[in-house]
Amino acid sequence: MNTTLQWFKSSYSSSEGGQCLEVAASPQAIHIRDSKQRPAADGPMLRLSPATWAAFTSSLK
Repeated sequence: MNTTLQWFKSSYSSSEGGQCLEVAASPQAIHIRDSKQRPAADGPMLRLSPATWAAFTSSLK
């Protein structure tokens, strides 16, 4: 399933690596992975419901 997701990295992330997360949204879940994992498609991933992701991101404001 990972290969069909479109992953996005924050515009605050540099191209030098470091501690970056990538996020991909699907209707059923928000997928989060560590951009340093190689191959990223086979690495660990956190899946959250859209409601959980919305509550998390709104708590950051």
